Amino acid sequence: MTLTLTMPPAEAPATALAPREEEALRHIAAGCTYVQTARSMGLSKHTVDAYLRRIRAKLGINTTAEMVRLAVSLGL
Repeated sequence: MTLTLTMPPAEAPATALAPREEEALRHIAAGCTYVQTARSMGLSKHTVDAYLRRIRAKLGINTTAEMVRLAVSLGL
């Protein structure tokens, strides 16, 4: 029996995100603050914070810098 490890496609994390989570991530990656993101999306800053916490949990990311790096690598 042999085991073969394969890497998932580079775009797999983006498919795990809801459209509004992707939008919030796009704003943060563009350098917007939570408040600016919330205003642009018509949400409260608490909702934006919840979206970003969910993104971190789904993707196993701990910092905003890692989130931005991922967004840039995915072309968001």
